[in-house]
Amino acid sequence: MNVRPENPVIVQGDGKVLVETSHRRHAEARDFLSRFAELEQSPEHLHTYRISPLSLWNAAAAGVSQTELVKGLKDLSKFDIPKNVLDSIHETMERYGLVKLIPHPDRKDLLRLEFATAYIAKVVSALPAAKEMMVADGRRWWGIQAGHRGLFKQRMLTSGWPIEDLAGFSPGAHLEIKLRQTTKLAQKPFVVRDYQTEAAKRWFMDGKPAGGHGVVVLPCGAGKTIVALKTMSLVNTHTLILATNAAAVDQWVREILDKTHLTPDQVGAYMGERKEIRPVTVATYQILTWRRNKGDEFEHLHLFSDRDWGLIIYDEVHLLPAPVFGATADLQGRRRMGLTATLVREDGREGDVFSLVGPKRYDLPWQLLEKQGFIAEAKCYEVRVPFAHGLLDRYERSDEAGKFKIASVNPAKMTVMRRLIDKHKDDNVLVIGTYIDQLEDIAATFRAPLITGKTPHARREELFDKFRKGQIKLLIVSKVANFSIDLPDANVAIQVSGTFGSRQEEAQRLGRILRPSAKSDGAFFYTVVTRDTKEQEFAMKRQLFLTEQGYRYFIQEQAAT
Repeated sequence: MNVRPENPVIVQGDGKVLVETSHRRHAEARDFLSRFAELEQSPEHLHTYRISPLSLWNAAAAGVSQTELVKGLKDLSKFDIPKNVLDSIHETMERYGLVKLIPHPDRKDLLRLEFATAYIAKVVSALPAAKEMMVADGRRWWGIQAGHRGLFKQRMLTSGWPIEDLAGFSPGAHLEIKLRQTTKLAQKPFVVRDYQTEAAKRWFMDGKPAGGHGVVVLPCGAGKTIVALKTMSLVNTHTLILATNAAAVDQWVREILDKTHLTPDQVGAYMGERKEIRPVTVATYQILTWRRNKGDEFEHLHLFSDRDWGLIIYDEVHLLPAPVFGATADLQGRRRMGLTATLVREDGREGDVFSLVGPKRYDLPWQLLEKQGFIAEAKCYEVRVPFAHGLLDRYERSDEAGKFKIASVNPAKMTVMRRLIDKHKDDNVLVIGTYIDQLEDIAATFRAPLITGKTPHARREELFDKFRKGQIKLLIVSKVANFSIDLPDANVAIQVSGTFGSRQEEAQRLGRILRPSAKSDGAFFYTVVTRDTKEQEFAMKRQLFLTEQGYRYFIQEQAAT
């Protein structure tokens, strides 16, 4: 066995990869592993990654070759890579592209299956998941009904066979979409950054059947909306955009009108009281999944068929609700783009994103963008506080959910809040939390405005606008501010409570402060947790996302008072 003690990586026989965090090549190893593996554990000195079939297939779809992957692993490893791991990497990545969906030359109701070999055809056609959906297509071919395109890909992925979809897409109704060279509102030069152009091109693939579907992974603040606008200008078709909430819809509409030559009568919002269906329509996930009662139909899913959409954009695709997955399975003939800062889903449905929206086409590490000045340098701190007097006994007597909330709303956090808010009195500070009663106390204590889910949309926009203009320096927000809110001057976030170990939430909350500003000295992200509790355990899970992106937490201990 060859031993290279100077390297930072150990590849285990079970497929897990260990990385020394203090090693001089740690950043190199982290960025390399992020292309095909998922970070599972991130204690201080040794991080653990897991190589999964889905992570390898996403890598293959994004253009990572087996040769490149194995060569990189060998170059970073202390010991020889176990043969079973090399064999597994080879067999798994080899499967991507062995089964392809291609257009049928004569029939629109069928899609043809193309197998790499007759043996592969025999193996796949014997799978129960495939057998009931495959139909004989003459004497030499197999096919599936065109309407089964999404369901077939889902079932095949579950069976360990990722389908490369080359069946092509409907062009949709034509719409000329040109980007401005100068923004409409501020009359400032508008230039699409090189990586934004590259992301759009990787997704589009010059209009070839292999392109036109898939996910672009970029950090918040890196301009995923601009990637989408560039994509729209490549496709030139009627476009449906799905966003997380009403504020995000308004932001999308503003960006489209500000940076393209589309006019207000061509861009509509579909939400709440506004039900505008126009050549470019932006809707919320909530309106699409709304129904009067649990057993009723989803009344607004008809939006998917109300126009001849040629492109559907899923903003924050990692939050795609289950009913929209179902609708997306029926939309495989339309081009689809997913935008996200993380492919990790709390419900474990990453495979459905791969099958129904498409594989990962492009990603870029946060730290690389930070070094280039496109996102702000972030300093992350976890501040651990003791329980306030008398709360420890109550905590010990509670059930698991009760323990988490008691720790989250611990009044002892208020002392830390005072210190941090005073320290950053000249900065633009967001205080973010989950529990409304806790946020109301903070807002009252510091005489700061509060935005929750019950805040009227117009009032939210008024407060966000004042914050952007510097008229408000401290803003208290609930989970409604996690997603797609453009607050470019925010440079400090204080997280006082969060969801159970949500990596998605951590990504979005950090993203609120990553837009660089000449007025501030980098970004500061504080998470205040109660020491030695369930909250601290879940905070460690949330840190996984930041760690895999290259950020390190600095732990601060608050003394008992």
